[in-house]
Parts: sequence; C-alpha cells; structure tokens
Amino acid sequence: MGSTIMTSSILRELDKEVPSTRNCLERVPENLYGYKPHPTSMELGYLTTLVAQIPLWIAAMIENGEIDLATFTRLSPKSTTEMVSYFEDNIYKAKTSLHNIKDEDLSRTFTLKTQGKVLISQKLEESISEAINHWIHHRGQLTVYMRMNGIPVPSIYGPSADENPFK
Repeated sequence: MGSTIMTSSILRELDKEVPSTRNCLERVPENLYGYKPHPTSMELGYLTTLVAQIPLWIAAMIENGEIDLATFTRLSPKSTTEMVSYFEDNIYKAKTSLHNIKDEDLSRTFTLKTQGKVLISQKLEESISEAINHWIHHRGQLTVYMRMNGIPVPSIYGPSADENPFK
C-alpha cells in the first residue's frame, strides 16, 4: 500500500508538529513531574506523558478501529530521556500506520469507548484530526506549565519570549 493525498496531508501535519513537541518534552525535568498549578489540574508528569502518547492513539485508531480508555495501555516514563524515547516510538508507530493505509480507509468507523460503553463513533479521518488537535492543545497547556516553572519555552509557530531572534 502507501499513503495517498489525505494520509500524506496528515503525515505532513505530524512532521510539522514533531520538532516543537520534541523540544518541549526535552526540557521538562522529571523532578517537576509532580507539579500541579491548581488542585484540579493534572500533574506535569501526566501531562507530559499525554503529549508524548497522543501520536500512539493515531496508530491504535488505524490498527484497531477502537480505543477503550479503561484498557488502553499507558506508560509512565520516569525520566526526560525515557519520555522523549516514548514520544519518538509513538510518532514512528503513527507514521507507519498512516503509510500503510489509503484514503478510502479513512472513511472507516472509529469508536472511542470507556469500559465498553461507546463515547464516540465517527469516521477515522475525523478522529485522527481531533487527536492531532487534542495533541496540539495539550502541548500548549504544557508550555504554560513550563512557563510557570521557569522552563524556557521553545519556538513553536514563531519566536517565543525565550527564543526570540528579534530581541
């Protein structure tokens, strides 16, 4: 098989987001994984893992046609190096899955469940797009946590306050 117009577009979008995501993940020290800016907020370690993991969702969507949140395997990397490695593995899996499908495969149904109960059932194409948006949203959240902890925020879509070549 091989990627076609739609899957090629998704692959280009992933490729565009990978470097800035990796730059964020590389900067989060494991000694801050327990940090929470508010009692109702998720811990920095959980958020960092989520950002590293979301590309794996794309592979699971394509390969399995469903994800059950109650049984989906969640790793908890213990160091920054492990986190970046986990992210790289998940990007590889997402890209491999996308390379192995055709555009018509994107019209298949994907189902998101929790404990067997259906939460969402929609076209795979919509679910992949939503997963990428979800990933970008949580990366943005991660940059706020970084800023609150004095961790330099990398340039993402343009210069950041920490990496501004125009200063």
